[in-house]
Order: sequence, then C-alpha cells, then structure tokens
Amino acid sequence: MTSDGLRGEGASTGADGPVEADGRVDDQAPDDDATVERAARHMARELCAGFRYHDRGEREAATASFAAVDRRQFAHLDEAAARRAARAYVDALWAKDDLEADHMVDDCIDPASIGDGDWGPVHDALAERADAVGMDPAYATATTRAWRSHKANDDYWTPMLRAQLIEFRAASGDHDYPNKPSDGREGFGAAPVRYLLGVELHDLHDEACWEEAVQVMEPYYARILRSHRDD
Repeated sequence: MTSDGLRGEGASTGADGPVEADGRVDDQAPDDDATVERAARHMARELCAGFRYHDRGEREAATASFAAVDRRQFAHLDEAAARRAARAYVDALWAKDDLEADHMVDDCIDPASIGDGDWGPVHDALAERADAVGMDPAYATATTRAWRSHKANDDYWTPMLRAQLIEFRAASGDHDYPNKPSDGREGFGAAPVRYLLGVELHDLHDEACWEEAVQVMEPYYARILRSHRDD
C-alpha cells in the first residue's frame, strides 16, 4: 500500500467525519454521538497509519498522522503544541530504531543486549512529549521501560498500561479514571487495556489485525471526545 493509500484510510476521506480542504477532520468538538463516532474512527485510523508509516521509515507522514490524533485528543493544546507533542513521539520512535540497529545479530534484535543499551535519547524525546502535553513526566519513564521490555521480550505490558493511563487522563481531563466503585481498584481501566491490545495486534503485522486495531481504538477515542463535549 502506498503512502497515499494509508492516508486514504483516515485523513483524506470524508467517511470518517467532516473534512476540511486539507483533508483533516473538522477540529470543532463533536456535538452529537454520530459525529463523535466518526471522529473517533478517524483518530483510530490515523493512529494506526502513524505506526505503519513508522514501520516503513516515513518520518514526516508518521508525524502528520500522530499530530492529527494529538490535535483532537488533547483539546487544551493549540496546533503548534499538538505538533510538538507528535514530533517528540516520532523522535522517540526513531531513537528507538537507532538503538535497535546497534543491537542486531544475524538481522534480528538481540533481546539479551538491547535492554542494557542507552535508552536515554528515547526517554528524552518522550519527556519532551510529556512536557508539550502537560502530563505527568512519569509517562516518559513508563513508556521507555515498556519499549525496552518489549524489545527484550520481558513484561512490557505493565509499564505500557501505566503510561497509557497517564496519557488517557491527560487527554480526557479525568484524573481519577478509572473511577472503580469497589473491586479491582488497582487496575488501569479499560482504556489503557484497549491501547495495549492495539499494540498486541500491531505486533502481528497482518492486514486484518490492523483493521481490528482500528476497531479496538475507536471506543478509546470516543470516550475522550465525549469528555471534551461534556466539559
């Protein structure tokens, strides 16, 4: 699939919401459930497109897709700040790629050595993202740990859930999420678990799994958009 084809899955089609001349879904807060669902679908497709662009080494396209998501999920940010947050995330991904290249054995990442590599540049870029968004800087530490453990074939899911709880709270403005009434209060809530499932589907690199990842992430973004509408 070409870059234009990936953009066609999300930003450049009118099926996912009101579309402006430059292909973006209208940035106004959705005011009805149908519009929320269309916008959430658009965001989920852009998120997946961003990761697919990264897999293909298309840095600017990845930044554009992640910025389209950040512009909508972080309603308190202006255009420049959302772009800064997205670019920092992409910088972290590419710093991770550089680290992976230094720990290749027979064209495969060496899980035994990459965990001991220098993850400082990755953390620094993620800290820049946290600063741009105004979220807990622990996001950078947790995400770095998750990515490192993911490559080292260790428990990456616990720090990933922790990081996405921080990001979801920052996006939704609900700093008490998941607001469980009694049981399981130490859990991370359904939203971070959805994100983790998306990562698991990404790891399979299968077209059907990509589409499933979009479906998994739609409710994640719909909840964020509804929180903006209800504020």
